Amino acid sequence: MRLKRPGGAADGRRVAAASDLALVQGMAHTRTTLRAWSREPWQVLRGWLLGALAITTVLLLAVWLIGSWLTPDASLAPTFPGLTGRADLGTVGEVLMRNALVLALHGFACVAGFIAGSSLPLQAEQHSGLYRKIHDRAGPLAIAFVVAATSFSLLTQALSLGFGAANLAARGDMSVGLLLVGLLPHALPELVALFLPLAAWVIASRREDWHELLAATFVTVGLAIPVLIAASFVEVYISADVILWLRG
Repeated sequence: MRLKRPGGAADGRRVAAASDLALVQGMAHTRTTLRAWSREPWQVLRGWLLGALAITTVLLLAVWLIGSWLTPDASLAPTFPGLTGRADLGTVGEVLMRNALVLALHGFACVAGFIAGSSLPLQAEQHSGLYRKIHDRAGPLAIAFVVAATSFSLLTQALSLGFGAANLAARGDMSVGLLLVGLLPHALPELVALFLPLAAWVIASRREDWHELLAATFVTVGLAIPVLIAASFVEVYISADVILWLRG
């Protein structure tokens, strides 16, 4: 005779119902948010752009400071299209792939924020006891993890880019600051596009509008993709000429 745990089926149905409810309400919030944003798109986009521009500015300043402080080694200069490497469509694809990975990371941060700040609390309301405690604590822990992972990503980017800029500038016999100016035509739009999801995450977290983050993921990633494609072509086919012109 097979014994069944009392309430097992009911518990299973309750968990499934809670998950379904969170999904349904999450999609409903997303549709409502998208409709609200469509009425005043510039007001929403302006905040994201300013936030992404602020993150970009901080990162570029960090790269400049790190690159100027490090002792350069021209033999370790990174490959750059048209200067130390080939400039063709294959290189464009490589640049796009690199940027796509970073954009995916930032987009997942938005999705994680939505799950941790909106979906998990909704599911927690359907539980009691230990399961309720787990769901209540999972949200803040997930948000803390996203903050830590994003901060670590930005720090490693600043160190890596600063090291590469110092060595590339040394190989080209120019200052790090002048090199960064030559990179701005592609670097500025590229970085702003990459940081749009993070800017949306920061704005939503400050307002505790976690339910908006799924919509923000769709919109910011959709806006970033064409910008990254254009910036990749500029990096491969134009930036080298700009740098050489600045160097004289």
